[in-house]
Amino acid sequence: MSQDTEMRGADQAPQESGRRLRRLGLAMRRHKWRSGIAIVGVLAMLVTVCMFAAAAIWQAVDDRKAAMTTHGPYRGTVESLNSHQVPDWYADAKLGIMVHWGLYSVPGFAPKGTFAQVLKTDYDNAMVSHPYAEDYENAMKDPTSPTGRHHAEHYGAKPYEDFKEQFDAGVAKWNADEWAKTFHDAGARYVVMVAKYADGYSLWPTDVTNPHQADWHSRRDLVGELAAAVRKLGMKFGVYYSGGVDWTFQRHIVRTLGDYAYLPYGADYADYAMAQVRELIQRYKPDLLWNDILWPTGQKRLSALMADYYNTVPDGVLNDRWTTTGFWHRVMGLRPMSSAFDILMKQAIKYKPELTTSNITQPSVPHSDFTTPEYTQYPTTQRKKWEMVRGIGNSFGYNREETDADHASLEQQLLPDFIRAVAKNGNLLLNVGPSGGEGVLVPEQLSRLRGMGEWLDTAGEATFDTRPWRQAEATTTAGLPVTFTQKNGTLYVTVLGRPTGTRLVVKNLHLQGAATMLADGSKVRIASEGKDTAFTFTKPLNGRFSPIIRVPEAAS
Repeated sequence: MSQDTEMRGADQAPQESGRRLRRLGLAMRRHKWRSGIAIVGVLAMLVTVCMFAAAAIWQAVDDRKAAMTTHGPYRGTVESLNSHQVPDWYADAKLGIMVHWGLYSVPGFAPKGTFAQVLKTDYDNAMVSHPYAEDYENAMKDPTSPTGRHHAEHYGAKPYEDFKEQFDAGVAKWNADEWAKTFHDAGARYVVMVAKYADGYSLWPTDVTNPHQADWHSRRDLVGELAAAVRKLGMKFGVYYSGGVDWTFQRHIVRTLGDYAYLPYGADYADYAMAQVRELIQRYKPDLLWNDILWPTGQKRLSALMADYYNTVPDGVLNDRWTTTGFWHRVMGLRPMSSAFDILMKQAIKYKPELTTSNITQPSVPHSDFTTPEYTQYPTTQRKKWEMVRGIGNSFGYNREETDADHASLEQQLLPDFIRAVAKNGNLLLNVGPSGGEGVLVPEQLSRLRGMGEWLDTAGEATFDTRPWRQAEATTTAGLPVTFTQKNGTLYVTVLGRPTGTRLVVKNLHLQGAATMLADGSKVRIASEGKDTAFTFTKPLNGRFSPIIRVPEAAS
């Protein structure tokens, strides 16, 4: 071996040793990474197993409380509940009145506007700056909110609980019979009273003790008195219960939809809500049981409650806002999870703003008698009975800031909503928000109720007790909407708007036979014009709102 070769070998030895060390270090780092990943994987698996185990334990504990208290045809299973048929009275009723009335009716304040607009412009504070005056207690907790500033200016440091004294003083002047007559004259066939809203205040002398708010109920039986007054005039009576939210059990300020939807409640609230609703069923036998937001137990317990309700009130009906809660709902109540929900909601609203205005259809539930889209219509006739819920103003509770201009137009909004809903197998549940403890129905809302009643004096035959026709809607060649209903073989054609003249043509409609005007019995001639149908009137249409044509023997 030459000297050069020996020198090259001597130089390469340290280099090879270095490469070996580097390979060894890389292998060790890879081993550490793999070990770390393995550890993280094992921990993730353990957390997942623990979470599912906790969920199973929560469900088992809740299910053990699923005891029925009645005997009858209905059992506490979804299959049994789904055998319940929607009674004719509800399908025939068409118009109901909901009443939001409580301690929040005393201050009666919220900023003006619409909830949809607030979601778009101030999502992070939407629940303390929206126009729903019934949420006064939550909004006043934020001193920088419009309600917080209003409260400081008018009531100083007075707590929300102090409104109870003013409310009770006003209640002494309240007359349930006057309300019932007003609702009856408006054409309502049923009334739904908010028995307990999210502030937790009960409008009946409940025997169920609230562990977080002593004596938090009315001494006068407001629910019972209105039930008696309503039924005396032949209307049905229902109760609304805020099952998903009760701020006496959860004192945190609610700012966002995530806060509102995923407030963490303990088992004591589930027991409390269950006991109160059972008490309402036993005392008042409500014809409608109208829960809101969601329900704080699992499905098995809820099914037992629903079966007890049907066994007690066989012709009763249940709405669809009974989404049950459970362990995973509580997980969503953790701040990181609800914050993630809010981030997703904000992005969804940003890229699809119509989400806030095409509101609000409820998620599907295992059992309900009817669905409750809020401030919106289904585009087509629904096989399942449904009920459009909306206020007359932008607030459900009384809001003294709202003027007549802030209330929905009778002809442009309320009557069209009602007429279209009926044509598609729906009802309208129209909300009123009386003021103060006296329960004064404000002029802006009274005028709309009177208008509904006056229209129904003539249109009632084409509205009550009817069913959808094979076609729900059409349009005239002049662009006016047209709806259809039927009853006992007679078809009713309602033209929305104020048409004039002696002739109108409805597009894409084929009818024949004799017809008359519902208002005065005057004859109407029907003739086909290609794919359309022309109506020629004996007497000129005089611009009266929504004339109705009666077509006998055309409903098949």
